[in-house]
Amino acid sequence: MTKFLRMLILAAICIAGGTQSLRAQVQASLVAADASVQPGRPFAVALRLVHQPHWHTYWLNPGTGLATALSWKLPPGWKAGEIQWPSPEVLKDADGNIIGNGYEGDLLLPVEITPPADEAPGSSIHVVATATWLMCQDVCKPGKAVVGIGLPISNDPPLPDPLWGARVRAALDNLPRADSAWRISALRDSKTVTLLVTPAGGGGVVPAAGRATPSLHFFADDNLVGFDLPQAAKPDGRGGFVFDLAVSPDGPQNTVRLAGVLTSDRGWTAADGANLPGLRIDTPFVSLAEFTAAAKGDGAADRADPAEGAGGLPGTLALAFVGGMILNLMPCVFPVLGIKILGFVNQAGGERRKVVGHGLVFTAGVLASFWALASVLAALRAGGEQLGWGFQLQSPAFVFSLAAGILLFALNMSGVFEFGLAATAVGGGLQTKSGLAGSFFTGVLATVVATPCSAPFLAPALGAALALSTAQSFLIFTVIALGLSTPYLLLSAFPGAVRVLPRPGAWMETFRQFMAFPLYATVGYLLWVLAGQVEENRMLAIFFGLVLVAMGAWAYGRWRAPGASARRARFGLLAGVALIGAGAWAGWPQRPSPMDVTWEKWSPEAVARLRSENRIIYVDFTARWCATCQANKKLVFHSDDVLRAFRDRHIATLRGDWTNQDPQITAELAKYRRSAVPFNLVWLPGHADPVILPSLLTPSVVLDALKG
Repeated sequence: MTKFLRMLILAAICIAGGTQSLRAQVQASLVAADASVQPGRPFAVALRLVHQPHWHTYWLNPGTGLATALSWKLPPGWKAGEIQWPSPEVLKDADGNIIGNGYEGDLLLPVEITPPADEAPGSSIHVVATATWLMCQDVCKPGKAVVGIGLPISNDPPLPDPLWGARVRAALDNLPRADSAWRISALRDSKTVTLLVTPAGGGGVVPAAGRATPSLHFFADDNLVGFDLPQAAKPDGRGGFVFDLAVSPDGPQNTVRLAGVLTSDRGWTAADGANLPGLRIDTPFVSLAEFTAAAKGDGAADRADPAEGAGGLPGTLALAFVGGMILNLMPCVFPVLGIKILGFVNQAGGERRKVVGHGLVFTAGVLASFWALASVLAALRAGGEQLGWGFQLQSPAFVFSLAAGILLFALNMSGVFEFGLAATAVGGGLQTKSGLAGSFFTGVLATVVATPCSAPFLAPALGAALALSTAQSFLIFTVIALGLSTPYLLLSAFPGAVRVLPRPGAWMETFRQFMAFPLYATVGYLLWVLAGQVEENRMLAIFFGLVLVAMGAWAYGRWRAPGASARRARFGLLAGVALIGAGAWAGWPQRPSPMDVTWEKWSPEAVARLRSENRIIYVDFTARWCATCQANKKLVFHSDDVLRAFRDRHIATLRGDWTNQDPQITAELAKYRRSAVPFNLVWLPGHADPVILPSLLTPSVVLDALKG
């Protein structure tokens, strides 16, 4: 009997062990917040992932690994949103090394589904999705499951699901979100992102109040911040924290915002009293002056006067006036004043009253522009936006438009074309029978190009203007505008000073052409700004777009020269407008599409790592000087079919940039008996060798290679 019991126990142990080994490391199911569906009313479901101990899956930005994904199969008219990601955890291996961002335990990933308003009540719906994930412990395995749930359709307001309703609602309530109880400011250089998080006046309770610094971690949405690099956090002395975050060498180079989730082991107290495990961060990078002002608490009116450091409001106004005057010496303002100097010369023999009138109208243009800018800033700040001086320069579309406009001014001053009287009255030639309008628009243009320049003495005044009350901000902006326009006002008010200027003569044409070169330099500066805002490939289109704009100006001037016939002039106008329009269309900066490919830097180690994860890998060896490479990118990676395939199949993309000599890339090309680019490879799971693509690519060639 004893022997029989021992055998029975041993058999039970074996059965239990076998059952455990057959159980999936991650089990998936679909659960709903409500027990029914009401037509036209969105409802929440959640993908439930139950992890075996020590196994994990991955977040939106996995670091290493692959984010969980859902592919929905819904009836016509039904729509499913994106996964709403809970605050992630730092994943570590047995040795304590960070290996990614993700989740363990019992996890809910909520998704909002919207039924059509005309869905018939009394029927039912079966919501089905294919879930895919990567599950890892010491090894990684892909996971896949078809999950679904059936729900009745009713006109009655839905009741919570008795089993899962409360838990799905709790998951939704605990999602990371931005909150007015916390002020966010971020500064970036080539190697470091500095993040400042401070409690707003009258806002939430600091999670570290009266205690040691909590455990904090920032998870970047786009891998800008290295997921496995050290993060240093320290109290800022005002109840908040300052984070030094290392920029990832493989992260996006041109992003102008910091986006991600900031977690705390003690949570973040929201304005409504809720305790959030994660604080959603989505803020533009600011200038050093703005960040310094925020770090000093200049924006906290309930704690200190923002203008106190400048000697109170009078001191701030003095700094604003001096800073506005010094703006005239800045490289981005001087070209506009150079244009206006021609106006001084032309008006030297005019009546004093008219000269003073031009000065006043110029000042009115500057004032109107500064007031408009102050109004926009006040409106956006009231709406919760954290914006600063020169914020419009954060818009690639605005920067491109400004570059194209200044390029046209420069070409006009170089003599490529001449504006007609109608265009001159709008501010082109600046001196016509309607010259007051030209003076007004010169003031507008001076303001537009002045905003990126925070001259000496101006930064403290701007920091205060962006934090004080609306009325005080308008006063400071007004004083800056007066400082900017004072030199012209003085010259127009004292005719003697105008008479000192040289008299009109042949030298004016030489001077006019010379003054075009500071404008060309300004265009170069704006292109440099654009290079930090858009993808590398898009810059080539921007350059060609500006070439077409210049060609349009040349065509306008070539066929509308003085004495041209009406037919010839009409052709010049149409050709100029068409070419400038084509240039604007070709070079217009486009917002990244959700399907845009994000390239990682190629290395043999990256290939080995991704192959171990059973990923399809696309490798592009390229160079900027390779025209065929650029044509391939334009043709293939602007194809919706190719982009959709890369997105849906989670294909890893690696790029080897051979623009400069790189012995590692040279050696890799030599392995395949190649010595030139373009060279493209596709690594397929289970294949020892890659698929080698031809030099000239088409979407069909790439899609066929991905099929194997």
